[in-house]
Amino acid sequence: MSTAVVNRPAPAARATTTTARLKALRQTSPGRLQLMLAALIALGLLTGLLAGVTGQQAAAGTTDLGNRAQPLLAEAETIYANLADADTTAAQAFLAGGLEPAALTERYNDDLTRATTALTEAARLTPEGSAAAGSVQAISTGLARYTALVATARADNRQGLPVGSSYLSSASELNRTALLPEAKNLFDLAQREVRDGYTGAAGGWWSGFFALLLVALLGALWLAQRYLSRHTHRTFNVPLLAATVLTLILGLGTATVLLTQNQHLDRAADTGSTPVVQLAEARILALQERGDEALTLAMHGSSDEPEKRWQAANPQLKAALNNSYLPSSTPGSYQEYAAAHEQIRKLDGQDGNYDGAVELAIGTDTTGKFEQVTADLTKALDERKIAFTAEIDKAGRGLTALAILGPLAALAICALAFAGIRTRLEEYR
Repeated sequence: MSTAVVNRPAPAARATTTTARLKALRQTSPGRLQLMLAALIALGLLTGLLAGVTGQQAAAGTTDLGNRAQPLLAEAETIYANLADADTTAAQAFLAGGLEPAALTERYNDDLTRATTALTEAARLTPEGSAAAGSVQAISTGLARYTALVATARADNRQGLPVGSSYLSSASELNRTALLPEAKNLFDLAQREVRDGYTGAAGGWWSGFFALLLVALLGALWLAQRYLSRHTHRTFNVPLLAATVLTLILGLGTATVLLTQNQHLDRAADTGSTPVVQLAEARILALQERGDEALTLAMHGSSDEPEKRWQAANPQLKAALNNSYLPSSTPGSYQEYAAAHEQIRKLDGQDGNYDGAVELAIGTDTTGKFEQVTADLTKALDERKIAFTAEIDKAGRGLTALAILGPLAALAICALAFAGIRTRLEEYR
């Protein structure tokens, strides 16, 4: 049997030996210096590691927020809005009767193209198997059915067949009960990812741990210099003093980078993603109102559900248009459109003038008033998206440098601590 195996101390014995050695080191001045050096190097290395991790995590979170979460929100809004606008445009084209106006046909096709393109991009941005990916798939499947129903409705309408309105109603019902709810779900999930993205980009626990270690390192450096000053009768230990200064610089630099990042993240939320959500919901509400108006006329009084939806959405949209990022004229433009809508309902309902109601609904005056509202919303949305991107770009500045320079600064601190303690240790040789 090997004597190495027989003589190997048990774990408890090894622990006791280690404790005894530490106690022995504490009894002598060189031993205390060695323990002091070990503590400074350990704290320095841990601080450098946390500086790098904090910078890397904050950079990764900010990049994900800017390159995936917010773009997914934008694509979800594009899908949502274009599905709503396609439904509105299809209903308006149907009202024209016979061969649809070329402008409305082109707009309907453009809506579908934009929605399809956004779906492709959203599929790229959503993890496979996620709830968001499920919504994207459901919309893609339902969109084929929707376009087929609209195509049938248009074909029947060109031939003057009354059944066309039934197909249009079925298409609109599919859009509102299946496609738009899935688009809303995708939009909500994207909002949640943006909120989570802000939390991840802010650094979280890593920056807190880094701050604690930095304070501990500064305290250890101060205690080491105090000990040396008392026992060597030297006022300053230049390497340790330099290490303290460098630690302060690391702390101040990190704090500056992270505070600046958080300020820009707050601005990105306040002037970017938050108003984007508000404006997007207002635009979708407006498009649905316009679609309900056309659908009410297309159904020739067979159902009052579209008009009920219009009336329910009216106060919500009025409130949503009082947004600081919209021109002050936008609420007035909507009021003019709402007045035109009331006149349309009067012509169709009380006066029995269906043709006059259709003419007013699809005419340039009513259309112009409504499109002024949606144009204002679209412009404000685009401006807020640009504002978000600008703030996220600013938030990411310095984070990669922190991830690299933080550990390097910590290594320099360790080297200075080693130089400062070793000089005193050599005095005992």
